[in-house]
Amino acid sequence: MSAGCMRWVLNHAVRAVCGVSLGYRIPASRFLNCSERSSIIAASWSRSPFSTAEEDTERTPAPKKRKQDSRADATISNVGHSIPHQHIQLISETGEELGTIHRVRVIRMMDEQGLKLVLLNAHKDPPVYQLMTGKQIYQEQLKLREKQKAKPATVQVKELTFSPGISPHDLTTKLKQVESWLEKKHHVRITLRSGRNDPAVNLDTTLEQMVQQMEVMVGFVSPPKVIRDGRSAMCIVRQPSAKEISQKGKKNTAATRPAASRSKSTGSSTPPVGTTDTAEGSKQQRSDGN
Repeated sequence: MSAGCMRWVLNHAVRAVCGVSLGYRIPASRFLNCSERSSIIAASWSRSPFSTAEEDTERTPAPKKRKQDSRADATISNVGHSIPHQHIQLISETGEELGTIHRVRVIRMMDEQGLKLVLLNAHKDPPVYQLMTGKQIYQEQLKLREKQKAKPATVQVKELTFSPGISPHDLTTKLKQVESWLEKKHHVRITLRSGRNDPAVNLDTTLEQMVQQMEVMVGFVSPPKVIRDGRSAMCIVRQPSAKEISQKGKKNTAATRPAASRSKSTGSSTPPVGTTDTAEGSKQQRSDGN
């Protein structure tokens, strides 16, 4: 009875795997082929994306990219004894290259010589460090601050648009706004735009005359010019440079000198009234005495 049950179970199992009918005696070779087929199916299923079985071979993780430490290039400070790298390329306080040294030896050199350690370049392998005194670190920090101050700041460009028929009050208000922007060292783009029904005028000349009405001196990044087929005029103004201010001062002094010389020449040609009167009075006194 038990043998019959085992045969029935075995037949159902083989039919489920190989897809054959009951009562058919399976040869051993066919059973082996079915087992190979089942192993192939199992192997393909394990490689499919739907399989949740864990792989026996561990995947080697990809090497992590080193993050570039931007603070090492932007600041100069003492690292101290907390050196993150095991081997470093060391430079002495006099600028001599000492080669690649273990950090334990570097710490011993710092303690014996009373020096400080500064990171110069963290992107090299091994990274570059230098031994410095406190005075050297202070001087390098001052140089770095001067370089950062020397960098040109980003200039902001403001825009202003009005028409040739603007009222004098509104024009004064607009020009004061331009002056306030120039005090903050901004550039101002001024556009003079005429309407469809406005008469054709020299917009560039009109715009230049409007700019000259400002109470402060200005310089031009772009002088007034006609754009959009003569329907608009545009200019970009800025604060005047020291050279432009000095040139304008020389022109003003040169213009005042001829006027002063002319006034002196006219004053010398006219005789003094007081001397002629006194001379005539003395002559009359002499004639009366005679």
